[in-house]
Amino acid sequence: MNIFGGGLRRQFIARPDGSKNQILYKWPDMAVPMAAQLTVEPDEVAVFVREGKVVGIVPPGLVTLEGKNIPFLDVLIDAGTGGNFFRAEVYFVSTREFPNLPFGGVVDNVVDPETQLAIGLRVFGDYSLKIVDPSALILNLVGSRDASDNALITDWMRDMVLKTIRTDVVSHIVQNNWPILGIASRTDDLEAETLAKVETHVSSYGVHIVRMGNFTISINETDEETLKKYRRDVTYSKLAGGFQQYGAGEAMIGLGEGAAKGGGAGNSAFLGMGVGLGNLVGAMGQTQPQPAQQPQAAPAAATAHCSACGAGYAPGAKFCAGCGAALATAPAACPSCGIQADPGAKFCAGCGTKLG
Repeated sequence: MNIFGGGLRRQFIARPDGSKNQILYKWPDMAVPMAAQLTVEPDEVAVFVREGKVVGIVPPGLVTLEGKNIPFLDVLIDAGTGGNFFRAEVYFVSTREFPNLPFGGVVDNVVDPETQLAIGLRVFGDYSLKIVDPSALILNLVGSRDASDNALITDWMRDMVLKTIRTDVVSHIVQNNWPILGIASRTDDLEAETLAKVETHVSSYGVHIVRMGNFTISINETDEETLKKYRRDVTYSKLAGGFQQYGAGEAMIGLGEGAAKGGGAGNSAFLGMGVGLGNLVGAMGQTQPQPAQQPQAAPAAATAHCSACGAGYAPGAKFCAGCGAALATAPAACPSCGIQADPGAKFCAGCGTKLG
């Protein structure tokens, strides 16, 4: 806006109303008239840059651009204009907090300590940022590029947040050996860890990540169901006494579900299989005491021998068990010790008494 009067040219320099929500706004004209009126809103500062260097920063307020008001302006005077203009790039940098900036995406595969399975993590939420060093923002990130869109700054900060989660925060999860199923309960710890670590990545740009909101870490539905099934299987197997017993029980459940759906409920073979599995589960689930083995009586010792084949036989036998021949009359017993003597024996094999 130019106003002419009394031979004096005056310009008003301020952020346009349509750019109030921009983190950074660059004044389009590098030629700034001497004695121009600079308006800096309460939530911003004006940064003067010349040849890639920050010359000075003007705080909030209304000021006339003259050397007596702003000493650093003397180095910006353009001699080619007779000293009537300053030559500089003027940036308006907002210093207020910018909230509700979204971030999210796939983080990484993390090995679950319970199952040793690689589980994919996802993270979502929003964050707020604040510019704490306008000079660093301009020199290290924006430069001479058009920053009329906040995405130049917010997209880079979002990438820094995700980078922090992929590296430092994932390492934090692994070092603490946290089970992945139920990782959402660790949200407060992970949010604090992210805020602490992300500062190391963004501080060089003059940006401060103030806080995070709706911070959520989740796993995809397939991996979540796998982990839940594993935990359920482990619990049931402990109750059943082991994985074999649990497997048999699962088979019984499957047969029962098939019967309920009409899959052979009236088939005798099907019923027999169910009964057999039921007996198997019962047998594996219980430890039955085994009856003690009864000693078997030893066969009677032979006291005489068959005259036909020589096979021994016990007293009282009438036929030979070896050849079937009729046996002689049972031998007499020794009168001294009572041992049965072999037929034809003249002396007792037990005591040596002469036999009649």
